[in-house]
Amino acid sequence: MKVFSGGRQFARLLKSSVLLNSAAGCRNFSSESRILAAPQAACLPWLHQLHDTTFSSIRFPGHYTAKAHFSTESNNAEIAPTEAVKEFHEKILESVNTKRTMSPNAWLWSLIEKCESHKDIELLFDCLENIRRFRLSNLRIHDNFNCNLCREIAKACARAGAIDFGKKTLWKHNVYGLTPSVASANHLLKYAKVHNDVKLMVEIMGLLKKNDVPLQPSTADIVFSICNNVGNLELMAKYFKKFVKAGVQLRTAAFDASMDLAAKKGDTEALWDVEKLRSKSMKQLSLVTGFSCAKGLILGRKPQEAASIIQVLNETLPETKKSGIMVELQKLASEWPLDVVKHQPEDKRKELAAALKSDIPAMISALLNTGLEVSVDLENLTSKEEMLQ
Repeated sequence: MKVFSGGRQFARLLKSSVLLNSAAGCRNFSSESRILAAPQAACLPWLHQLHDTTFSSIRFPGHYTAKAHFSTESNNAEIAPTEAVKEFHEKILESVNTKRTMSPNAWLWSLIEKCESHKDIELLFDCLENIRRFRLSNLRIHDNFNCNLCREIAKACARAGAIDFGKKTLWKHNVYGLTPSVASANHLLKYAKVHNDVKLMVEIMGLLKKNDVPLQPSTADIVFSICNNVGNLELMAKYFKKFVKAGVQLRTAAFDASMDLAAKKGDTEALWDVEKLRSKSMKQLSLVTGFSCAKGLILGRKPQEAASIIQVLNETLPETKKSGIMVELQKLASEWPLDVVKHQPEDKRKELAAALKSDIPAMISALLNTGLEVSVDLENLTSKEEMLQ
């Protein structure tokens, strides 16, 4: 049985790859450039040690309906500034504008630490502009503030919910003496993640491109996590292409998020293409990528091979993570079937539900035959037939 896939665009997005070495002076970030062309060999080569199985060439999926998510920028613009921030603001302006002397750095750092509201951030940026002007006109210092300070300013903006000012930390040309960096962007992306704010995430990624800030693995981790949280595989595909094209070496967290989402959607084409890329950069499966592959094999009517992957996880995962195998196995049997079926067209659901009710118990039996001690409640799988169909 072929599980429904929403389209073909994802394949075109990831088939091409280019090299890009990126570095920027103050940013001090670099990304190892790599060519990530689609491999000719079958994916999951390590599985052949257990079964003589080859996977057919796979294409990535395409169009998915994007969900609308609205910006969740904190609406605290009317809250009065805190007394501590007002005090430092007045002292700094008096120093640079009245006394015509540079204010102590400690005052600015303390002001940043005290920021709690939008009004606080407004006063902070007023200080930055005045200090910047003083440095240029009186001290003839043209350099921006150091990267650590810029990062903490972005962090303060996210903490206070002043995202409009936070975006300014990513501007290459600004009157505040700020240098855009991945570290600053990541603080804003983490805010977007907490609020599932896809619109903000897209804006931040656009600012990184516009201001020539190189993409980094840490950024990919957050972006893919947001896409996974909101269930937007199409957007995941778009940014997967961008990170691969930029030569970013993706980490386990990025592969976890993308493969987990593909498995939830029942999109085996997306799943196997991501697995091909993952297997080129890392040999060992994580708990999430391993179970995602197992789900893909179940969708392909290969329960024995799915059991083999779980057996490999049991042999290769560190002891501290092996307890997660039984947790994920129970989720595979009780939660995932309902999730994956609902993402299929109505005319495909009954067929898929019947296949899952047959193949998941077959996988459990295969695990028991290997000597692995498993205890899985299959009640949800057998008793909620109407939900599966």
